[in-house]
Amino acid sequence: MFGLANPTKFMRFSTLLLPYLVIITLGSLGFGLYTVFNAPEDVLQGPLSRILYVHAPSAYLAQAIYVFMALANFTGFIWRHPLADMAAKNAAPIGAVFALLTLITGMLWGKPAWGTWWVWDARLTTVLILFIMYLGYIAIWQVIEDQVKAARVATIVAAVGLINIPIIKFSVEWWNTLHQPASITTSGSAIHPTMLTALLIMFAAFTFLFVTLLFISVRTEITRRRARALEMRILQKNIAKTNSALKNSEAQ
Repeated sequence: MFGLANPTKFMRFSTLLLPYLVIITLGSLGFGLYTVFNAPEDVLQGPLSRILYVHAPSAYLAQAIYVFMALANFTGFIWRHPLADMAAKNAAPIGAVFALLTLITGMLWGKPAWGTWWVWDARLTTVLILFIMYLGYIAIWQVIEDQVKAARVATIVAAVGLINIPIIKFSVEWWNTLHQPASITTSGSAIHPTMLTALLIMFAAFTFLFVTLLFISVRTEITRRRARALEMRILQKNIAKTNSALKNSEAQ
């Protein structure tokens, strides 16, 4: 796997894998939506329960991507793998979208369930903090032009933000919150088997979606960096030719 840390090998590998990833992603999303609309509604929540099929996978991915991002940054910092920081950098916007989707679907569910769009509940607040951490992380890469320095600062920010992940996970157990506890635990599931199947398919579909988008983003980043490096080489050659011509004209 460490061989894939080489951008050239990654480009070769992803070229072969990406078409299959796209097919699997589209297929799982399509099948997932089919199972969602054919799954029974919750007895108490009715049609509102269908928001769960987007909300829960989004919340899971928002947290999982942040952990992945922090680990990728750590790998890049310790072992200096050229692809690790690129993976972290390009995972952040995807994670931010999932965090935002978590907040939006949570608000859509909260309005009819709680009678308000927003409450400063422990779970909601910590997810909002996660979204802000994503935005701050993205801003670092945009503001700091030196990519090596940006990676170092981003590693620190990602590490600090990791503290928030277990707080999000256990907030409903540590505090008296409005947010319902987890429907799926190691001891079993609290929802109907058909609903559970649809939910698990959406979890898989969203995960494949993340991997596909990450591959595309990293490939784009590599291509952009190569194009920039080529432009710099051409510019340097042109400058060298110009300087050489000036020296020759002065000598004559």
